[in-house]
Amino acid sequence: MAIPAERPQLSEEVAATLRGRIMSGDLRPGARIRLEEVAAQLGVSITPVREALLTLRGEDMVELEPRKGYVVSPLSKQDVIDLFQLQGNIAGELAARVAERITGPQLTEITLADRALARAARARRTGDIERLEFEFHRSINLVAQARKLSWFLHVATRYTPARFYAADPAWRDGMRDDHEALLAAFGAHDAATARAVMTRHFTDGAELLVKHLDELGIWA
Repeated sequence: MAIPAERPQLSEEVAATLRGRIMSGDLRPGARIRLEEVAAQLGVSITPVREALLTLRGEDMVELEPRKGYVVSPLSKQDVIDLFQLQGNIAGELAARVAERITGPQLTEITLADRALARAARARRTGDIERLEFEFHRSINLVAQARKLSWFLHVATRYTPARFYAADPAWRDGMRDDHEALLAAFGAHDAATARAVMTRHFTDGAELLVKHLDELGIWA
């Protein structure tokens, strides 16, 4: 009997899971990543894990060391700050463009997406929060009509440990405040405020993550 082929995107899902574990401190710098263990934990074969690690090596998330195999690459406090500052700068520019051009129906659509996210946050449905937060920002970026800039933001936000944030009460509270301020700026066509709010949304996330990693003793 032929063995069914695994989903083409499976290695991408494995890579996303490992990125999240690295960025949230679950896998620390220098930690060895064993292919068999990851495959067993995720319920996949070794092939997509190997492909995922090749991808992460190209991103400088892991390194291949002689006689040890794959280990997590060094991650400094400044690295985390730099990643989120880059995200904030791109997202802020997109938000400013949205504020300048958004229509009433588009604002209504984004507001409805935010309300769905707020319901998930109140219910503490972590998985739904991850998905709906992504959809909320995606709906904003579509209004900006900046395909390449949106693509760069998508690449940069791969390094955001979404599950960590979705499970954190402080982040959920801050998200609600930021989204309300952002929607108000869109409604007022206030590009400067939209840029500032969106950039802060990301840089505040960096502060929260750095604090979490400090408490774990990642840089001790």
